[in-house]
Amino acid sequence: MLTVNIKNLGVVSILCLQGRIVRGEMEALRKAVEAQTAVSAVILDLTRVNLIDAGGLGLLLELREYTQSKGTDFKLMNLQKLVRKLFEITRLNSVFAVTSTAEVSFHPGPARPVLPGELAACA
Repeated sequence: MLTVNIKNLGVVSILCLQGRIVRGEMEALRKAVEAQTAVSAVILDLTRVNLIDAGGLGLLLELREYTQSKGTDFKLMNLQKLVRKLFEITRLNSVFAVTSTAEVSFHPGPARPVLPGELAACA
């Protein structure tokens, strides 16, 4: 089962995911991303995601397209080794903005680091 915890950091939302992004378990993620209407960036923290299937990759592509159509940045961060390898094999690492740092870009202002306490629920 995929769980989604949302951390709102001003105009940036970090969605802390736990579980698997697979067929039959993706609706919570879709609803959570679509609910982020007043932000300039949505960042998926994949620290606790251990599996993504083809349907999950399709959903991530769909959500990226959806957010970008609304003028919202869509980024991934903290990909675990196997998930990172999946993105490399499928070459989706060149499609998604992927970061392993907690640097969050605020718009229209400059980037600022996210304080450790702000990401405590994701770790």
